[in-house]
Amino acid sequence: MSADLAGTVAVEEAITLVSPRVHREQKRNRFRSIALRVAGPLAVVGLWWLLTGTGIIDPTILPSPLVTWKTFWHLLLHQDLLGDIGVSLARAAVGLAIGAGFGLILGITVGLFRLGEELLDASLQMFRVIPFPAVLFLFIVWFGIGETAKVLLIALATLFPMYLNTFNGVRNVDRRIVEAARSFGLRGRRLVTGVVVPLALPSILTGLRFSAGVSIIALVFAETINANKGIGYLANQAASFNQVPVLVVCIIVYALLGIFVDLCVRILENRLMPWRRQVAVR
Repeated sequence: MSADLAGTVAVEEAITLVSPRVHREQKRNRFRSIALRVAGPLAVVGLWWLLTGTGIIDPTILPSPLVTWKTFWHLLLHQDLLGDIGVSLARAAVGLAIGAGFGLILGITVGLFRLGEELLDASLQMFRVIPFPAVLFLFIVWFGIGETAKVLLIALATLFPMYLNTFNGVRNVDRRIVEAARSFGLRGRRLVTGVVVPLALPSILTGLRFSAGVSIIALVFAETINANKGIGYLANQAASFNQVPVLVVCIIVYALLGIFVDLCVRILENRLMPWRRQVAVR
């Protein structure tokens, strides 16, 4: 009897359900998070300072951080550096608005309609693989050397990342949700704006983030088109007179502009998709 009783107890213990462990998201210390984000750039600056200060890298090839900082303040106080940054940022913003806008429309159209895919996708894919710097001189012939060529070059570069991500987002919308919305009477524009676009929003904003980064890259090439204002103009002038510190300042400004536009898109993501804030597995 004791053996039977022991066996029964063992079976009961084996089939006892384990209480589920609820994962509670740990709140990260804001100061620690900011410190970790800043640590990488500070390490790069420290390595830069070490290499230039010890003479491993010739200062005529790469100036030290101190020389670069002094050059930045000289440009800020004695030249219109803020005006140049504003002009470059405006070019990137206008080009991004045009390119991302057309990319959004094309991505939704091709993603929704099979006829749109058959008519447009092959042509768009063909133009997508053409490097946008390759059409630089063609744009000069077509649109001259004014602002139009610069803005349209940026628009061309930013169109395709937005198109591809929007197309992918629309095509991956759950068909069952769309059918359910149709059963409630949603059709046409109301279905697209009320169901399809919100469900594809993560992909759309990813495309916008890619396009925003590409707009700064395209800006570098666009401002080689006879610019008389902007960071590209400043960089061309510095290259003509072999002013390496000024060139380094221009490169850093381009990098900071890229961080700025990426931050703007991330803020937009947090506004439009608050449920995705701080979502991380670990």
